Amino acid sequence: MVSSDRVAAVIPCRNEAPRLGAVLGAVRAHVPAMIVVDDGSNDDTAHVARAAGAEVVRTGHSEGKGAALMAGWRCAAERGFEFAVCLDGDGQHAGTDIPVFLRVPAEISLVVGNRFHEAEKIPWLRRQVNRWMSRKLSRFTGRKLPDTQCGFRRLRLDVLRQLDLGARHFEIESEMILKTIRAGLDVQFVPVAVIYRDEQSKIQPVRDSIRWFRWWCRATRGLKGAALQDSAVPAESLGA
Repeated sequence: MVSSDRVAAVIPCRNEAPRLGAVLGAVRAHVPAMIVVDDGSNDDTAHVARAAGAEVVRTGHSEGKGAALMAGWRCAAERGFEFAVCLDGDGQHAGTDIPVFLRVPAEISLVVGNRFHEAEKIPWLRRQVNRWMSRKLSRFTGRKLPDTQCGFRRLRLDVLRQLDLGARHFEIESEMILKTIRAGLDVQFVPVAVIYRDEQSKIQPVRDSIRWFRWWCRATRGLKGAALQDSAVPAESLGA
């Protein structure tokens, strides 16, 4: 169990003013410290965040989700927090699921949300792309990784220096998992709610799949999956 006073919620946002207030209201009930990274918004995202009691980090122009997350993690570490709970600002992640992440033992380095217990609720194209990416990572690492693209996560801030993350966009989700396993650290999955409404996703399936595949080629160049399997946590320990 991780006490909420050791945790900051890190929420990357770009033009999320319409839904952000409700997201922060739900988050604040479980994690009072909230850091919103305004990734080049041209709406009232920053104003809404401050009104809800969040600290705002502004990037000036859109640098991508990966860059926004890293800015939020740096801020959380500077404020003395040990953990970050990361979720999106568009309402696709339920703040009421945060206690599920906090109940996972503190020594677990990375805790990832798993939506595939309700796979039928995920839009068809996104479900297929996610499954394809998750299969690639699972086969390479020798691990059962059911939902590698879910951005709802808890991580230990003290392990970030070991991971040397460099992805600037949505491929950050896969890079975190791959490098955590490469570092011999533990990953656990927990079930989370699946929420899709009429919001416009920032993910562009074709563009971001191409970007992911380029990242994959760079990340796995010269590596063999068997080398990762030796340091992996046994698949049965995953809560998927």
